[in-house]
Amino acid sequence: MTTTSVSHALGADGPFAEKVPGYQPRAPQLAMALAVEKTLKAKSQLLVEAGTGTGKTFAYLVPAMLSGQKTLVSTGTRNLQDQLFHRDLPQVRTLLGKPIRTALLKGRSNYLCPYRLEQHLSDGELESKQVVHDLQRVAAWAGKTQMGDIAELIDIAEDSSVWPLVTSTADNCLGQECPKIDDCPLMKAREQAAEADIIVVNHHLFFADKALKDRGFGELLPEVDAVIFDEAHQLPETAAMFFGQSLSSRQINDLLADTLREILAAGGDLRGANDLVSLIETRLAHFRLQLGEDSRKGVWADVSEQAEMPAAIVAVNLSLGALLDALAALKDRSKGLDSCHRRAEELGKAFEELTGDTPDNQVHWFETFRKGFVLQWTPLEVSQPFRALIDQEPMAWVFTSATLAVREDFRHIRQQLGLSDDIEAIQLPSPFAYEQQALFYVPRGLPDTSAMNYTHAVLRAAVPVLNASKGRAFFLFTSHRALREAAEWLPRQLDFTFLVQGTQPKAELLRRFASTEQCVLLATGAFWEGVDVRGRALSLVIIDKLPFASPGDPVMSARLDAYKSRGQNPFMAYQLPSAIISMKQGAGRLIRDVLDTGVLMVCDPRLVGKPYGQLFLQSLPPMRRTRDLAAVTEFFEFINALEPAHT
Repeated sequence: MTTTSVSHALGADGPFAEKVPGYQPRAPQLAMALAVEKTLKAKSQLLVEAGTGTGKTFAYLVPAMLSGQKTLVSTGTRNLQDQLFHRDLPQVRTLLGKPIRTALLKGRSNYLCPYRLEQHLSDGELESKQVVHDLQRVAAWAGKTQMGDIAELIDIAEDSSVWPLVTSTADNCLGQECPKIDDCPLMKAREQAAEADIIVVNHHLFFADKALKDRGFGELLPEVDAVIFDEAHQLPETAAMFFGQSLSSRQINDLLADTLREILAAGGDLRGANDLVSLIETRLAHFRLQLGEDSRKGVWADVSEQAEMPAAIVAVNLSLGALLDALAALKDRSKGLDSCHRRAEELGKAFEELTGDTPDNQVHWFETFRKGFVLQWTPLEVSQPFRALIDQEPMAWVFTSATLAVREDFRHIRQQLGLSDDIEAIQLPSPFAYEQQALFYVPRGLPDTSAMNYTHAVLRAAVPVLNASKGRAFFLFTSHRALREAAEWLPRQLDFTFLVQGTQPKAELLRRFASTEQCVLLATGAFWEGVDVRGRALSLVIIDKLPFASPGDPVMSARLDAYKSRGQNPFMAYQLPSAIISMKQGAGRLIRDVLDTGVLMVCDPRLVGKPYGQLFLQSLPPMRRTRDLAAVTEFFEFINALEPAHT
C-alpha cells in the first residue's frame, strides 16, 4: 500500500471524482484517510474528530480496503450498521475495483432462530391473536429469507411479542447442540464473517463478544488486524453495560416458560413443574414489591436492608435452587432441558451475587418497571478494563466521530477510555459554510431552567419560530416529561403535523417527517444523533435545555462522588464535557449537506448567563449568532424565498 493509492482514490482524478455524482475532493477527508492509512500500517492508535460533511466513512473505508488487512468496523447503531454494509461498502468496493469480501454481523436477537420458531408453531398457548398472526407471517418469511435478519420484516412492530419467541438469547441458545444448527442464520453469518476481509458490527455486539470471551464461552467475532470505531463517542456508555453484570426478571421468566415447554416436549409430568414455576413467580413478584411500587432507578443499598427484603431474597434463592435440582434430574432427557439446567445455574448464581455485597469500583443499582426489574453492577469507570482490552490485542485501533473533542481538547474521551496521553489525535473541521448556511438563536426572557414554568416558556418562545420555518423542525428535549407537555400543548397552537417519538418506529417517523410538509418531530435522546435528514424538510432544530445528565441517576451520582473523592470538580471534569459532546450531536442534525440552511435554537439561558456557556459556544460550529427574533424571521423569509414554487 502506498500513500498515492489513497490520495488517488479520493483525489480529483480518482474513481470517486469520476463516478460519484457531486463528489469533490476534500482536504479534511484526505487528511483523515492518510492518518488512518498510517495507523493501519503502524498498528497504532488514532483519535479523529471529523466534522459533519467531512466524509469520514469513505476516509476510513478506502485505506481499510487498500490495506489488505482483516478489519472490523463497529458502528453506534444497527441503522448505521445497515447503511454502512448495504450502501457504503458496496459503493467503495465497486469504485476501487477490489474483490473485497464483506460481512454483516449483528447480535443473536436480530436473527431468526429456526428451533424456537418450530417450537412455538406447535405451541397452543400463545398470548393473543396478534401474536399468532405475527408468528404465521414469520413462518412464511422463514422459508424465503436468505440472511434470516428480522429487520427484513418491516411490517411487524418492533415491540411485537413475537420476537422473543422466534429469536434466541445467549441464555437459551443451544449452540452446537441445536438440532437446527445447519439452518441457523446466526451461524451462517458467523461463517461469512470468518471468511470476510471487512466485518461490520455494532458497539453492543463488540462488547458482548468480549464479555463472552471473558466468561469462557466461544467468541462471536473472528480475529482481526484492525478495529475502526465509528460514532466512538458512544463507547464509554456502551462499554459500561458489558464490563459490569446484570440480571432481569424477564430472563428468569423466559427460563420458566422454556422449562415447561421442554418438559412437555420430552414427555415429562408437568404437575410438579407447574407448582414450582408458580412458586418462583410468586416469590419474584414479592421481591419486586420490596423495590417499591413505582417504576424507578435506585441504589441497591437503599432497599437491601428494608425489613422484608432479606427474607424475600432468601425465598427467591431457595426456589431457584429447587428449580436447579429439578432440572438436574431431567437434563439428560433432551438438549433443551440440559440448556435449561445450565441457565438455571447461571441465573441463580447471578441473582445471589446481585442481591449480595457490592464489588469495589462498581455501582450497585436496580431499575423497576410495572411488573419487572433489573439488577445491575456498573463500573464507575471503564478506562481500566478498556485499556486492558486494547493492550492485550496489539493491532490498529481507530476511534472516529463528529463529536469527540471539547473545543480542541480530546482529554475527556482519552480519560474515559484509558487511552494514552500521546495517542495521535486530529480534529478536522466541517467543510460546510456554517456562517452562510445557519443561524444560531438564543431567545431572550426565558426563566431559570429550574422554574416550574420553564418548559411552557420554551414552547411559547418556539411558536413564532416554528411559524417562520413553516414547521420543518426537530424539537429535541432533555426529558420525557417536557416531551409529553409539548406533545399536548403545541398541536393546539399550530396547524402543523406533529410526530412524537415512541408512537411509531424510529425509521417510520423519519420517513414520514421527510415526506410531510409543515411537519414537526418532537423527540428526546434517540433523535439527538445518528439521524440524517437532508434538504428543506429540516430547516430548524430547537433544543430545550443544555443536555446535562440527571445527577439523580444512580450511576451518574456515584461517578460524581468518585470525582469528588479524588479531589476533582465533577462538574468541570465530567458533567460539562459530556453535555458539550451531547450538544454537538444535537446541533449536528441541522446542516447535513452543502445546500442545507436553517436555524439552531437553543433555549437555555445558561448559554449566555453562565461562564461555562462559552465552552458550549466555542465547541459548536461557527454559525452567526442572534438573540433577536426578528433576525430569525428575516432569515427564514430569505431562505423561503429561495425555495422553488410547488407545481
